[in-house]
Formats: sequence, structure tokens, C-alpha cells
Amino acid sequence: MSLFKRAMVAWLALTLGGWLSGCGTPAAPQPPSLNLADPVTDLAGTRAGDEVTLTWTVPKRNTDKTVIKGNVTARVCRREGYAACKPVAEEAVAPGKPASYTDHLPNVLASGEPRPVNYFVELLNKKDRSSGLSNPVAILAGAAPRAVAGLKAEVRKPGVVISWTPDGEKAPVRLLRTLLTPPPAKQPQGPLAPSPEPVNQSLMVETSAEQGRALDETARVNETYEYRAQRVARIDVNGQTLELAGEISAPVTVDVKDVFPPSVPNGLAAVASMGQDGKTPSIDLNWQPNTEADLAGYIVYRREGDGAWQRISPVTPAIEPAFHDQHVLIGHTYQYVVSAVSKAGHESDRSAVAQETVPQP
Repeated sequence: MSLFKRAMVAWLALTLGGWLSGCGTPAAPQPPSLNLADPVTDLAGTRAGDEVTLTWTVPKRNTDKTVIKGNVTARVCRREGYAACKPVAEEAVAPGKPASYTDHLPNVLASGEPRPVNYFVELLNKKDRSSGLSNPVAILAGAAPRAVAGLKAEVRKPGVVISWTPDGEKAPVRLLRTLLTPPPAKQPQGPLAPSPEPVNQSLMVETSAEQGRALDETARVNETYEYRAQRVARIDVNGQTLELAGEISAPVTVDVKDVFPPSVPNGLAAVASMGQDGKTPSIDLNWQPNTEADLAGYIVYRREGDGAWQRISPVTPAIEPAFHDQHVLIGHTYQYVVSAVSKAGHESDRSAVAQETVPQP
């Protein structure tokens, strides 16, 4: 074989060997899957009485971004101060589903002054390997405030007066109000229509809680409400306000009806005059205006001597705090009183008497 042919054979052998070796080379080795669920990131918790309820969502994928098959184990732990997180429970949970756990506080954590305790959840695979602790959720340990006793509700003109038995407890009181009146079949429309009232509202009583009294000025007329109450201890931890709520009281129900008349008008004054022609007598009345939102107007009464009071204003109550009486006689003395009327038709007591004599021209 010539030198040229031997060179060609060698070249072909090298080329084919490279192709064959390239086709048979395995890929780079991959790390083994740990099969760990993603960590929980939405842990939340609340305390009621001596029980702490935790809720979270179980991730549906693992750290390899593949769907988790079968249940995983959730380990719940709590940490006081800088101590290690102490496991309190383990439960099987389903991937991609909401999960919850209720922890009954031991006596040492259900007594004493309010103080923060942090809860965590970690998910374990079948080999008990942890995906790491979840976000912390802080609750207040310690003795819950005393329950509110003797709750009462009474309608007054300014609103609904809520009262309870004062017992020296200084913690604020949260009033839980529920609207019991069914909504109307047809809601009012238009820019002046009142906004729909929420069914449930929470009203915090701060300054008057120790006296056992509060005023709900937001209650609406012709509605029925249920009130319950609970004391709430609060402390600030790292810029976050934590609450420790006491037991919720038994409910009380109240019907808010408009049965209260407006305030009695004040400052009634009467001034006689003979008109521009000097021959037509009249008496002008004026008084301080009432400020009630449900005021419909005023009623004016007059009498002479010891006679009976006679209404001299129109059937429709006067809107302005003034009245012009032109049915008077020269030389006669008249007495006047004024009352205020609400839109529901409730009339106030009558004002102080104003007296005036029509002079001779």
C-alpha cells in the first residue's frame, strides 16, 4: 500500500472513531432528587381562649418543580423568645390544599402577662427531610382578659348605649355588631341613596371601657342589631400590634326606633310693628334653630291672658326659625311658645313664653 493510501485509511479511522465515540458518550450526571416540598409561605394564626388555630396552604410542587405525589408530613412547632422551636404536632397533609391545626396552649402559656410566641410549620418528605421552616406567625401567650359580663343595649336619642358590668379591667373592649334586619327587596338608587350597611362590624371601645359604657352613634333608625363584646389585650412587638382577645359575651338584641322628639327650641323673642304704612299691626317671632338631622320643622302657639293655647302656624311645620303673625289687634297682649317636630312626627316640649303687646300707632 502506498504512503498516500495508508494516510487516507488512518484519517478515516480517526474520523469514524470520533463520530462513534460522540454518539455513545452519556450526558453529565444529575444530582439525585431530594423530593422536598416547597416551604410554606402563608402561615397565619389566631388565638381564641386557650386555643391557637393555624392555617396555611400546602405547596403542590417540590423543590425540583415537579408535582408532589401523595401526602406529606407537616410538623408544627412553637418558639418562645430565643429558644429552639419546640415540635407540638405532626400531621399528614395533601399537596396543593388548605391545611389547619389547632394547638391547645399548656397552662404555662395560658397564664401570666401577655407575651409573644412564634409558630412555624415545616414539611417533611418520606425520609423525614425538612423543606425548612415557614414564615413565622406570632400570637400572644398569657392569661386572656376577663369576659365581659352583664351586657345591655338601650336606645337613646344620640344612638345605642351599650353597657356592661365594670370590674376594674382596663383592657379595651371590642363590640361585635351584627345587622339582623333583612335587606330591602329593592335597594334605593341615586346619588343621595344611603350606602348599604355591612352585616358585621367591629367597634373598638378605648377610653370608656373601664367605666363599662359605650355609645354606638352609627346605628341606623328602623334597624335591628345584635351586640356581643370581648375584652382585648394589645402589645406592640417589633412594630406589629398583637392582640389577645377574651371570651365573647352572650348577645343582646335591640330595635332602633325613632321615639325621641327634637330638643326644645331656645331664645324665642317677639317684636311688634305697625308695618310700612304705620297702620297694619303684626308681631314677628324668631328663635335659635335646632340642629337635629331628623328635624321636620316648628309649631307656633299663641294665647291671650289665661286663655287656651291655639296653634297659629300652618299644618305643615314651619321650616325656618321665624314666624310672622299678622292676625293681631292694636292694644292687645299676646303670649307665644314654639315646639320642634321630628320627621317621625314626635313633638318636643314647648319653649319658654315670649310676650308682646301691640302698641298704639
